[in-house]
Amino acid sequence: MKKKDRDKLIHQRGLAVFDYWRNDWCLFVSQVFGATLDSDQEKILRAVQTRQYVSVASGTARGKDFVAACAALCFLYLTPRWRRNQFGNIELAENTKVILTAPTDRQVKKIMMPEISRLYNKAKARGYDLPGELMTYDIKMKNDEWFLTGFKADENNHEAWSGLHAVHIMFIVTEASGISEDTYAAIEGNLQNDSRLLLVFNPNSPVGYAARSQKQERWTRFRLNSLTAPNVINKRVIIPGQVDYNWVIDKLQNWCTPITADEVTSELDDFQFEGQWYRPEDLFRKKVLGKFPKVADDILIPPQWVEEAHRRWQENGRTPVSPSLNVLGVDVAGMGRDATCFVHRRDNWVGGFRVFNSGGQADHVKIAGEITAERRRSMGLYVSIDTIGEGAGVFSMCRENEKERNKDYIVSCKFSEGTRGKYGRELKDTTGQYTFLNMRAYLFWAVRDWLNPKNNTGAMLPPDTKFDEEASEIRWFFRSDGRIQIEPKEDIVKRIDRSPDRFDALANTFYPVKRANAIDLERLSMVIG
Repeated sequence: MKKKDRDKLIHQRGLAVFDYWRNDWCLFVSQVFGATLDSDQEKILRAVQTRQYVSVASGTARGKDFVAACAALCFLYLTPRWRRNQFGNIELAENTKVILTAPTDRQVKKIMMPEISRLYNKAKARGYDLPGELMTYDIKMKNDEWFLTGFKADENNHEAWSGLHAVHIMFIVTEASGISEDTYAAIEGNLQNDSRLLLVFNPNSPVGYAARSQKQERWTRFRLNSLTAPNVINKRVIIPGQVDYNWVIDKLQNWCTPITADEVTSELDDFQFEGQWYRPEDLFRKKVLGKFPKVADDILIPPQWVEEAHRRWQENGRTPVSPSLNVLGVDVAGMGRDATCFVHRRDNWVGGFRVFNSGGQADHVKIAGEITAERRRSMGLYVSIDTIGEGAGVFSMCRENEKERNKDYIVSCKFSEGTRGKYGRELKDTTGQYTFLNMRAYLFWAVRDWLNPKNNTGAMLPPDTKFDEEASEIRWFFRSDGRIQIEPKEDIVKRIDRSPDRFDALANTFYPVKRANAIDLERLSMVIG
């Protein structure tokens, strides 16, 4: 074979191999770097290959920075595109930029770049001469529009984030819980074209951008638990450098309390390891389980409660055939909100959240028509409508659509109204101890009581990441008079950047729709007592 033909064949085979790598980043990492990824790391890398937003909360020494380095080099070398120009020379047609950042310079220089350097040098040792010059903070190419660079995230220097545009661009943030909201806003301003944002962090704080990334639907979310690391499962070193069995045993003894099976409660993240139940301290949650610290006392709904309700729904989520309580909660969109939300609650079972986009205009007729259709399919259905603002018009239309004897099935739910019954008695929580500022506080707390595992309600809730985020972002407090108050909706909107429509709709289903019967019982008890 002539040299020209042999070179052409080698080139074609090289292109074929490169296409394999582009289609399978895990194969590139294995063949070029000789690296071993565990199953969780492979899932993360495959997600980064195809998804724009990926969030990884991790326990200690679980390999989060290593898989981030793998993702960085895969993106750097597998996404650029080339073409032959009019002079027959190869030139860059689609450029690629990779930006690494962290709260401190030390984290960039001593943690992120060393992982990059080890992989880069290992590839060269295996005979793969990767393009670019490896430097302290960079991999610098001959073409200025193709590079990898790392620098400290400085919340006071937004100019550092300007102009970082490319056909293919990737941002990787390590210790992501330590980065300011302003910095993330600057990063998101660059996420155009083929872009990625990968967050890796120990879950040190339950609030902030990184914490929300573990709740929001647009993110592909992972949690690396040290208890499931290969070295721990096998009780020997399978992957050097990752967390080992002896370290975990030491933390079990020092950061956990052994408990019996009848003491187990999900809200405290109790877990079983090698046949023994444990209750973790916050250090163990963060450093081993890869979970956020125990939820602050002012959070209305701990995420663990919601997860339990999701699990029950998935395992036993059959619609009750003849429910004793059948309510449709409706939260009507206004001009400043983008969706109307419907949700059914039949006893302790909740159906999926149905969301109708309003396009900035409230369509009362359409919403009332949907509600009337629901009523005709289920004549025993109560409909609890938020009648503050836009909902008032929908309520009136729905009442007009009903026969006189059925009008009471259409219920006006005003969050601002008081919580006293006809005879002056307060609506209280399940313990009979707490009273509330208004109906909104009572209904929100009713959702909390319903989801609280201690109450054994058997609550079944369909998985919905937006509801999960809303529930875990709502805060409450005691007023000076001892009543419970929920924070203003504006404060919630500011944190999650939207109205908590799903939570509001579910709260509506807890409105005391059979209030007449409740009042009769109240009067009877007063006569007897």
